[in-house]
Amino acid sequence: MKHQGSHALPEPLASPHRPDTDAPRDAYLRRRGEIQTYFDRTAAATWARLTSDAPVSRIRETVRAGRDRMRATLLSWLPHDLNGLRLLDAGCGTGALATEAARRGAQVLAIDLSPTLVDLGRQRCRQEADAELLCERIVWRSGDMRAPDDGAFDHVVAMDSLIHYSPNDAAALLEGWAGRVRHGILFTVAPRTPLLAGMHAVGRLFPRGDRAPAIVPVGVDGLRRGLAQRLPGWQQARTERIASGFYTSQACEMARRQP
Repeated sequence: MKHQGSHALPEPLASPHRPDTDAPRDAYLRRRGEIQTYFDRTAAATWARLTSDAPVSRIRETVRAGRDRMRATLLSWLPHDLNGLRLLDAGCGTGALATEAARRGAQVLAIDLSPTLVDLGRQRCRQEADAELLCERIVWRSGDMRAPDDGAFDHVVAMDSLIHYSPNDAAALLEGWAGRVRHGILFTVAPRTPLLAGMHAVGRLFPRGDRAPAIVPVGVDGLRRGLAQRLPGWQQARTERIASGFYTSQACEMARRQP
């Protein structure tokens, strides 16, 4: 869909660090491969169940509840009327957020590293009562959430998809999107708390083959200050922490400054 934006996008910022250009590229690609293997093979069935209405353990119930609250928060920060707007759901998983955005009128590119989860999202979409409308408005794709060849977007949402990357790679991903986004970027990070730091340390004790890709705790204030310096054309706007049992995540909003 060709979008008639209200104003032209500025030229993307030059950056001394991007995950697809410099020395960090290999580390970024290696990390991306670990995440893809985990969500597409090791944990695909677990995530399929977690994102459904099927019974889960008490621990996973808290994670499901936290994710539901986070999704509702991010959706509430988007314009209620998304008609005519293009949205990138970066790390869409099984597509719950993409589906709701499409129902509000958005043309959505739902992209995830896991072909298994993307296929499941597509199948669930086809089972909805408004399947025809959703199929018209959502493009499903497995691949890199940077979506570098997919043009401009009005909004990007990256819910719990940056939490496995280093702060530098997360900032570089956000900066890469910023050059192609007209209005806003919503994302989440794992805030650096004693609980998350302890879980991160304990996870390193397990054999590498048995580990999920570790969540990387981030100093939220420091990240936002760094983004403000790197992206002066963007305002670091709302932020909210969602905590539910074993789920803790920080929602952050970046809004393009109006001329």
